[in-house]
Amino acid sequence: MALSEATMESDVSIHSTFASRYVRASLPRFKIPTNSIPKEAAYQIINDELMLDGNPRLNLASFVTTWMEPECDKLIMSSINKNYVDMDEYPVTTELQNRCVNMIAHIFNAPLGDSETAVGVGTVGSSEAIMLAGLAFKRKWQNKRKAEGKPIDKPNIVTGANVQVCWEKFARYFEVELKEVKLRDGYYVMDPIKAVELVDENTICVAAILGSTLNGEFEDVKLLNELLMQKNQQTGWDTPIHVDAASGGFIAPFLYPELEWDFRLPLVKSINVSGHKYGLVYAGIGWVIWRSKEDLPDELIFHINYLGADQPTFTLNFSKGSSQVIAQYYQLIRLGFEGYRNIMENCQENAMVLKEGLEKTGHFNIVSKDNGVPLVAFSLKDNSCHTEFEVSDLLRRYGWIVPAYTMPPDAEHVTVLRVVIREDFSRTLAERLVADIQKVLHELDALPAKVTAKIQQSHKKTDLETQREITEIWKKFVRERKKTNGVC
Repeated sequence: MALSEATMESDVSIHSTFASRYVRASLPRFKIPTNSIPKEAAYQIINDELMLDGNPRLNLASFVTTWMEPECDKLIMSSINKNYVDMDEYPVTTELQNRCVNMIAHIFNAPLGDSETAVGVGTVGSSEAIMLAGLAFKRKWQNKRKAEGKPIDKPNIVTGANVQVCWEKFARYFEVELKEVKLRDGYYVMDPIKAVELVDENTICVAAILGSTLNGEFEDVKLLNELLMQKNQQTGWDTPIHVDAASGGFIAPFLYPELEWDFRLPLVKSINVSGHKYGLVYAGIGWVIWRSKEDLPDELIFHINYLGADQPTFTLNFSKGSSQVIAQYYQLIRLGFEGYRNIMENCQENAMVLKEGLEKTGHFNIVSKDNGVPLVAFSLKDNSCHTEFEVSDLLRRYGWIVPAYTMPPDAEHVTVLRVVIREDFSRTLAERLVADIQKVLHELDALPAKVTAKIQQSHKKTDLETQREITEIWKKFVRERKKTNGVC
C-alpha cells in the first residue's frame, strides 16, 4: 500500500489531465503559484481556455495576416529563439532584413542606383514605424529652426481625422500638435485642399493615408504633393509629406502601378508599411523607408558595440524576435511580383463578390470605394428599427467577427460595418457571409423593435438625436448580454 501511494505521488504524469486535481483548481490570476504542475496539465488547461477566443480566420475586423504556408511556419519556429538585435551573432538574419528594406524601397520607387543601399528599418509594426518617421521629421524641423534662430516649441502635424490611433499616440508622447482635417458626409478621407490650408511654418510634415482604416480609400497624395509644392514656393517653407501606407503599401504597387503616391513624388520623404497586413506575414513586422540618408538625421541613430561589433540601431525598443523578418523575406522571394499581384487581385475580386451580394439584399449602402484596400464598408439604409451594432452582435452567433463603429468628426453620426478581405478569405466564404447576413436581417425583422419602442415613448426628437439614442441603448444592451451570455 505504501508503494502504491508513493507511485501516485511521484508519477502523476501517468494519469489523464482530466482525471487529475489540476482541472479542479482555478488558474492563478494575480500571484505566481507556489507549486509546479506537469507540462501536460499546463498545456491542456491553457489550451482549453484559449478555445474561448474567436477564430482568427473569421475575424473580419482585422487587417492582420492569419494564414501562412506550412513551410514558412517551419522557418518561423526554427528561428523563434533568435534575438534580432544580436546582429553580430546572427549576421544572416541582419542581411535578410537589409534585403527586405532594399526590395520594399524599390517597390516604392525610391531614387536609388542599381547597387545603392536603401535607408530603412524593420519594426514591430506600423505604429513604431510612424513614431520613428515622426521623430525624424521633428528633429529635421528643429535643426532647421535652430539654424534660423527661430523657436522650436510648437511643432505640428497635419492629418485627416481618419488617421489610426498611432498618430494620436505620436503627437501626445512626443509633444507635437495634431491638426486634423475633419471629415464630412460622403467624404471620409483627408481633403488635400483643406490639409494644405492648415500647414504653417511649424508643420513638420503632412501625413497622407494610403488605405484608410475606416473605408479602405486611398487619399490623393499626388494632389497633396502639387498643392504643397505651390505653398512651399509661395512661403519659402519646405514642408514634406509622409505616407502612412500601413494597409495600402503592398496593394497599390501590384493593383495600381500607375498611381503616383510614393517616392515618385518629390515631397514624399518617408513611407511606412505593415508587413503583417498585406505584406502577408503574421503580426509583429512593419517597415519604414526613407527617401535618402539626408532625410534621417544622424543624431537619431545610436551605435553600440557590447554585442560584439559596432551596430547602428534606430528603434524604439531593443530586443525583438527574428522570425517575422525571416518570414517577410520568405514571402518576398516565394511570391515575387507575380504572386503578390495574383493574391491582391483575388482579394479585390472577392471584395466585389461581397459588395454585390450586400447590394442585392437591398438593405445596405456601400461606404467603401472599389479602388483601394480590398474591404467592404457598409451601413444600413434604414436603421430606425435596428442598428449596425445589432447586426454585428448577431453575426457572432455564426462565428463571424464584423465590427460596427461610428465615423470620426464631423461624420460621427454615420455608423458602418466593415469586412476586411484577406488572402485566406475565399469566394465561398464571401458567399456564406452574405447568406448569414441575410439570416441576421430576417431574424431582426422578426424581432420586436424593443429599442425603437423605447425611443417612440419619449418626446419627439430629430432623426440624428433618435439615431444616437438608439445606438447608445443598443450598446448598453449588448454590454449587458455579454455579462450574462454563456457559450453556444
